[in-house]
Amino acid sequence: MKRFYIRTLGCQMNMHDSDRVHELLCDAGMSPVDAPELADLVVVNTCSVREKAESKLDSELGKLRKLKTSRKGAMVLVVAGCVAKQRGQAMLDRMPFVDVVLGPDNLMSLPRLATAAAMGAPPTVATDWDVDQPTFLRSRASNEGLRPSAFVSISKGCNERCSYCIVPSTRGPERHRPASEIVDEIQELVSFGALEVILLGQTVNGYQDPTGELGARPSHALSDFGALLQRIARDVPRLARLRYTSPHPRYFDPSVIEAHRQLEVLCAHVHMPVQSGSDRMLKRMIRRHDRAEYLEAIRQLRRARPGLTVSTDLIVGFPTETDDDFEQTLSLMQEVPFLGVYAFKYSPRPGTAALRLGDDVPDSLKAERLARVFDLSERCMQQHLEGLVGTSQRVLIEEPNARGDGGVSGHTDRNEIVHVEPSGGLRVGDGIVPLRIVRAYKHSLVGELDRTDATVKNNLRYRLAVVSGEP
Repeated sequence: MKRFYIRTLGCQMNMHDSDRVHELLCDAGMSPVDAPELADLVVVNTCSVREKAESKLDSELGKLRKLKTSRKGAMVLVVAGCVAKQRGQAMLDRMPFVDVVLGPDNLMSLPRLATAAAMGAPPTVATDWDVDQPTFLRSRASNEGLRPSAFVSISKGCNERCSYCIVPSTRGPERHRPASEIVDEIQELVSFGALEVILLGQTVNGYQDPTGELGARPSHALSDFGALLQRIARDVPRLARLRYTSPHPRYFDPSVIEAHRQLEVLCAHVHMPVQSGSDRMLKRMIRRHDRAEYLEAIRQLRRARPGLTVSTDLIVGFPTETDDDFEQTLSLMQEVPFLGVYAFKYSPRPGTAALRLGDDVPDSLKAERLARVFDLSERCMQQHLEGLVGTSQRVLIEEPNARGDGGVSGHTDRNEIVHVEPSGGLRVGDGIVPLRIVRAYKHSLVGELDRTDATVKNNLRYRLAVVSGEP
């Protein structure tokens, strides 16, 4: 096998896992290609959090089955990730054309098992959790292909047991990574040019130091996450930006709030899932926080970091959700308000406690409520974005525009998306640049190089990028 293709479905944790799989396969001497038709090995990294993601997987595998048949089997097909763990042997029983079924904790075995499959080994299932000796896939930082923003995993699994969530049964109980390993990886990424790091964990701010190297935990701290943030800021001073996702509202203790007050490296944005604005729904979801506690966490964060923005996750149509429950969600959205909402219709997931509650909200009503959530979210976001027109924002240039026209895109410290037209002369690799916002769209902004900023005036590279003349 010489060529591989990876198809990623799902969350940022899956994106991180796929990046690490990409590196593992390159280390094994293989090269990536842009389409499954060109690959000797196809890996589908799956998500089972939403029913829609699983349906998408089944459709994808149907297409890959036809492709594999047309190539007379000269292609190894691997299904990895949460659906692989969830279905296990049942996936091979139903889809015998799959060669390897690989759980999230077994990705290190992929090169070996894929090679064995190519040589005629029978289909394999490897989905055990690494509870006793957890391993964390580490980025292989290099000058080639490193993005300005990089993911670093600090924990995996989850102990929260929210009634709707399948993660504990697909990714297992919480396991935490030693702080020194986390810091070492971030230092290496920064040494090769990363400017931003995003810490990943299913309940990222519930991090518990497994080695004790962060020292005794203060009595007011519910986790070691605040201490970890302080350690990263101290030991990696060249890191420009630090983010994390996804936190749980109940772990925003004084140590984490204080980190946001003290550490300039921490971005002024937090993605904090709430799922519902109704205390009755939150209790049935087993969220272990109520509306007042959620709002208090936001108030404390914004006192510590004025102007901080918040985005969230919402579920509509959870079992027995009434019109009043839903209206409380809308009122929460207005009270915060959020810069971005990831909202979904409730779908029953196998192995979750919510299955006992039934699914009594009609799909048509779920769709209506979801549309109202998106409508309010877009109105709040557009009002926020329009207020930024004419201001200067520092933007990390992260990737080419999706249009492929030579423009670039990036994020501000507060996570607003900003596009730069091709005529702006900027490129990926220009780092964090000052942009004057000239236009607001529904979900993003358009900016131009702010030539009045001292950074531009004193930096030849940016001055050369200004195609319209000297600042």
